[in-house]
Amino acid sequence: MDEITNYDDAVKVIKLAILQSQYDAAKSANEKQLMLYFAIGKYISLNSRGGYWGKSAIDTISDRLDKELPGLRGFSSRNLRNMRSFYEEWAKIDTLGTAKERIVDSSLADTSAKFEIEVDTEIWQTYLPNLKEFPMDAFLHIGFSHHTLILSKIKDFEERLFYIRRTSIEKLSYEELKTSIRRDDYHHQGALPNNFVKTINSDQRAIKAINVFKDEYLLDYINVEELSARDEADIDERVVENVIVHNIKNFILAFGKDFAFVRNQYHLDAFGEDQYIDLLFFNRELNCLVAVELKKGKFKPAYLGQLQGYLSVLDGFERKPHENHSIGLILCKDMNKSYVDYVIQDYTKPMGVATYKTAKDMSEELRRALPDIEDLRKLLDTDNEN
Repeated sequence: MDEITNYDDAVKVIKLAILQSQYDAAKSANEKQLMLYFAIGKYISLNSRGGYWGKSAIDTISDRLDKELPGLRGFSSRNLRNMRSFYEEWAKIDTLGTAKERIVDSSLADTSAKFEIEVDTEIWQTYLPNLKEFPMDAFLHIGFSHHTLILSKIKDFEERLFYIRRTSIEKLSYEELKTSIRRDDYHHQGALPNNFVKTINSDQRAIKAINVFKDEYLLDYINVEELSARDEADIDERVVENVIVHNIKNFILAFGKDFAFVRNQYHLDAFGEDQYIDLLFFNRELNCLVAVELKKGKFKPAYLGQLQGYLSVLDGFERKPHENHSIGLILCKDMNKSYVDYVIQDYTKPMGVATYKTAKDMSEELRRALPDIEDLRKLLDTDNEN
C-alpha cells in the first residue's frame, strides 16, 4: 500500500512539473512573440515615420513576406501597422510614466541600414516604464491581439493598465475583453453606494468587496420592450430574472469570473416564513454568498430592509462555518447615488446598490448586436410552461 501511495505522489509531482513546464513554455513563447512584434514595430516606425520609406512601403513589404515565406501568418500590412502602434504607444512612456516622444526625426533616418531589429529582453527595460505598479507579468502574459484592442480603444494610461491586468487575471478571451471595454468596466469599478467598510470587519475584505461590484451593469442581452408582446404589467422583475437565468454565463461575465451561480428564487424557510431570493451566487474571492435582488424601477429604501432580512437568514441558516458573512446587492433601474449612499449607512448587513441597463436603454448600434428576440421569447415561453 505504501508503495502505491509513493507512486501516487510521484505521479502528482511529475504531472505538476509537466504542467508548470507547459505553462512556462506558453508564457515564454508569448513573451518572445511580443518582443519580436515590438522590435519589428520599432524598425518600421523608425523608417516609415522618418520619411525614408514611401507611403506604400508597408503594403509592399507585407506582400513580399507572403511570397517569400508561404504560409506565414500574422504579418499582413494591417498587422505590421499594429506592430508599429504597439511600439510607438508604449515607447512614449518614460521611467516616470509621463508622455515622452521617442520617435526619431527625419534627419536620423537617412538610410535603413542604420536600423537593425534587435529582439532582446532589454527592450522592455529600455522602452517600458520602470514603475513598481506597472503590471509587467500581466503585460507579457496577454496576447498581441488583446494588446492591439486595448491600444485602439483606450487612450488613458491607467485605464490601459486596468484592462491589461483584468485580461491576464481573468484570462479573458478577445471577445470577452471587447465586451468588458464596451461595458466601460474601468469607470464603473468600486463606485456603487455601499456600507462595506462599516459592516465588514476586515478592511482588506471590505476593499475587495468594493472592487468586486460595479455601480452599473450592462445587461444588453435583455430586450424587455420587445419581449413584451403582452401587457406592460408583464414587464417585471421575473421577466428580467428569467432572461438573466437563461443567459447566466453573460451575467457572470458582467459580474466577474469569481462568481458561481447557486440558483434563482432561492427558498429561505425560517421561523415558518417562506422567502425567496431572486438570484443567489457564491463569490470565491470574498468566500461568501451574494444575494441579488432585482427591481424594475427606481431605488426605494424599503428594498434595503427586505434584503437585510434575507442576509440575516442566510447567515443564520445557510452559511457554512468556513464562509464569511453574506453580502447583498440590489440591482435596480435607477437611483439617486447620494441619497442611497446616505441611507444605506444605517443598516448593519453589508449591502450595495447598483443599476442596470437593458437593450431598451441602448443605442441603435448596440441593439443591432443583441440576440435574436424570437429565440429569447421561446426560452421564456418554455420556462413559463415548465
